[in-house]
Amino acid sequence: MIRVADLDFTYRGGEFRLAIDELVIESGTTAAIVGPSGSGKTTWLHLLAGVLVPDTGTIEVNEVEVSALDDRRRREFRVRQIGMVFQEFELLDHLSVLDNILLPYLITPALRLDGTVRERAVDLAERVGLGDKVRRPPRRLSQGERQRVGVCRALLPDPPLLFADEPTGNLDPETTDRVLDVLFDYAEEKSTTLLTVTHDHARLDRFARIIDAGPWGRRP
Repeated sequence: MIRVADLDFTYRGGEFRLAIDELVIESGTTAAIVGPSGSGKTTWLHLLAGVLVPDTGTIEVNEVEVSALDDRRRREFRVRQIGMVFQEFELLDHLSVLDNILLPYLITPALRLDGTVRERAVDLAERVGLGDKVRRPPRRLSQGERQRVGVCRALLPDPPLLFADEPTGNLDPETTDRVLDVLFDYAEEKSTTLLTVTHDHARLDRFARIIDAGPWGRRP
């Protein structure tokens, strides 16, 4: 479950302020976060993940008060609890597809890489249609294939929460549906909470809940 109360966050310089009085999202919910550009949708995901820290208020995610953790414990929480899918993919071109999927295990001691994890990474790649491309560098993939690598990377640690920031913003309609199918299938199979920032109103009917971020963000 996610609970946000009396949240107030302002970027340095005061050019943007995010304020949320109260918000509760039940565990296992699939929710789309909508709203105009600049309303704070991405900022809110970063606050939930502990990338940013609120000025005041509390953020509780799966019974952990993320807003009260120090920097090290926020990183550990993020690695263990949250799978992040980015609009711009965030892949490393000097690594293969397989190593990009394994990346969370390569950069932090909080996750232990072993043969079982490698097998799961290959299985995820096969499930999304990339089984024959695991040795390629990302530059030899299409946009849709690159995004599917990012989805596999987010799913690999079996996170109880999935945060997706415009995960299909650069994709054609057919690939968009394929990427969303992977995310929704995982969320249903694992009873995972899925939060997706999106401007794609044509697919909002796939989500159990729509959250309007319009009233959150304020500019001076």
